[in-house]
Amino acid sequence: MRRKEFAAKVWSKLVGFEKEHALLKPGSRVLVAVSGGPDSVALAHFLVQMARRKNLTVALLHVHHGLRGRDADRDAASVLELGKKLGVTATVARADVRAAAARRGGGLEDAGRAERYRILTARARRGKFAAVAVGHHLDDQAETVLLHLLRGESLRGLGGMAPRRSLAEGIDLIRPLLPLTREETLDYAKVHALAWREDRSNRDPKFTRNWVRREILPLLEKRAPGVKARLSRLAAQVRASTTAE
Repeated sequence: MRRKEFAAKVWSKLVGFEKEHALLKPGSRVLVAVSGGPDSVALAHFLVQMARRKNLTVALLHVHHGLRGRDADRDAASVLELGKKLGVTATVARADVRAAAARRGGGLEDAGRAERYRILTARARRGKFAAVAVGHHLDDQAETVLLHLLRGESLRGLGGMAPRRSLAEGIDLIRPLLPLTREETLDYAKVHALAWREDRSNRDPKFTRNWVRREILPLLEKRAPGVKARLSRLAAQVRASTTAE
């Protein structure tokens, strides 16, 4: 597919999904969580384009976890540079994830997620943002459904990640990239000549999500092509049924 055709197809998907789920309120303020990877970079670019249509105020926030040394510093620097390129405010917040994990008694992955959302919520309140946007896509949704299944979650857990949910009073958590596959998100970043960083920890199989991402889902997709999209549809059906109850 040629560049213009791809861009038009993906744009139509994103805009249609945003409209279907009423993710962006005209004139509102949106805080975008940007790790520096291709997904969040693509998300930031999309929302800046939508800002012109809906009179949004968009700002970027990168949470530095205090891990991975200079690589993490470069991730933070890349987000600041992205803000300059897109013409929006970008800031970096620091978290001590190792200390948080020690306090919680859990692993770094769970502590990092908790700290990230804690900081995003606090910054959203302080800046009077109506929404916090994160870059989860269709592949992430499929991974989440499988992880919940492996952990023996309830039916509600199989609903995966909602396009929009309440993060705190007056603040929504939104996921505008959910209709796109990982490949489409990466191609979006390439088509728009966006620079991104690769987090090498995403390849570490000691993290269960990475194991599902790099080993389990590819095997399932090989045996049953389209399984990721079907898992995503299952999640939507579960959410609809549990909400209706």
